[in-house]
Amino acid sequence: MATQAKRATIYFDPSIHQALKFKAVETSCSISTLVNEAVKAALSEDADDIIALEARANDPLISYSDMLKRLKKDGRI
Repeated sequence: MATQAKRATIYFDPSIHQALKFKAVETSCSISTLVNEAVKAALSEDADDIIALEARANDPLISYSDMLKRLKKDGRI
């Protein structure tokens, strides 16, 4: 059974909207499809970031100043 799409109003910067219209024509996709794909990609990236963050939850913490000192000592900055 297909999921029914939900309707929402989104306000775009005029130049972004124009670019979306051009891309929609160029790719034979609707603006809605392009926006859905972009949002799915962003959410997927967020999910990947959360997984990576949780995997490093037990890593030792280091302060910003200590990190700068370490980078300086190693000749990286």
